[in-house]
Amino acid sequence: MSWVFFAFLTAFSLSTADALTKRALASTDDFVVTWVREAYALPFLLVVFLFVPLPSLDGTFWTTVFLLLPLEITALILYVKAIKLSPLSLTIPFMAFSPVFIILIAFIILGELPDRTGFVGILLIALGAYLLNAGALKEGVLAPLKAIWRERGSLFMLIVAFIYSITSTLGKVAVQHSDPVFFGVFYPFVLTISLTPFILLNNRVRYIFSRPMSFSLIGFFTALMIVSHFVAISLTDVAYMISIKRTSLIFSVLYGKFLFGEERIKERLLGSTVMVGGVILITVF
Repeated sequence: MSWVFFAFLTAFSLSTADALTKRALASTDDFVVTWVREAYALPFLLVVFLFVPLPSLDGTFWTTVFLLLPLEITALILYVKAIKLSPLSLTIPFMAFSPVFIILIAFIILGELPDRTGFVGILLIALGAYLLNAGALKEGVLAPLKAIWRERGSLFMLIVAFIYSITSTLGKVAVQHSDPVFFGVFYPFVLTISLTPFILLNNRVRYIFSRPMSFSLIGFFTALMIVSHFVAISLTDVAYMISIKRTSLIFSVLYGKFLFGEERIKERLLGSTVMVGGVILITVF
């Protein structure tokens, strides 16, 4: 059961990187922090990369990477903006909608409907999103839903979840035409190169070294998340691993409380837990 340890380590590392990102955003530009999340992970990933055999990379792999990049860059920028604009406990949980969007895309394109368990999972995720803003119930039954639309960070994260529902499928193609571990440590290199023009064209180079310790911690936990993610996947079924990885939603809510003093944590913790339950139903059963 060592995969459970690595899956929880993935969840913890992801939520820790997000919390450190939010702290850095208090005094650093959005684009700089977006670049930092990828670039500062590279020294740590390079150690792993040296021990990963280079697979044969065909045209399908490079075409898929080319298609992934604009989507991934858009998602990364919106992800960081969401963390900056809104409380962690009101943004990160919306990543639970990614498997819901995957199901919707499959229905629209292929006409595939989820089974009964999948429907229950979708309902739980929707209920959890509603409970995140349960404090607004005093303004009416629909007030929690309206609160989602008023919170720009939540909206941005919903868009990110939708984009990731597409990139996860493309990512599978890239992995099938390379190697899971290779792709996991190679992709951040490509993303860093692709994000660098944003830094150069906006004269932000002097800021990327302004907080070396803080940025290095973000990079370390991002790299740890990537490595533990692929170690866990190598030890068990992807669905089981992802269901535990999504407990990062709960870790993020707790970080929101203890690091940033965010309010209404009980209802947001309840909502996040319900959403994780929905993800487990969709991905495992």
